[in-house]
Amino acid sequence: MARRLIPTLNRVLVEKIIPPSKTTAGILLPEASTKLNSGKVISVGPGLRNSEGNTIPPAVKEGDTVLLPEYGGTQVKLGEKEYVLYRDEDILGTLHE
Repeated sequence: MARRLIPTLNRVLVEKIIPPSKTTAGILLPEASTKLNSGKVISVGPGLRNSEGNTIPPAVKEGDTVLLPEYGGTQVKLGEKEYVLYRDEDILGTLHE
């Protein structure tokens, strides 16, 4: 079994963040309040090459929290964990606190 997946070209491996459905006090949260589709970047490919042969690096880096599209990506299961593989241009943006 692979221990680490390194994406090719401009692909980004993301672990989706599953928001809590309960508060620490045990109050159930409505589904609409936990709808933000985000994930943590686990691994990033080296980037695409332009017509001159120069590498164009991806816009995100490992450890970034990103906003993901509702649909798309390729499901990947490594061991017990599930990840999603996206192209760099499919990621909508980065989230900052």
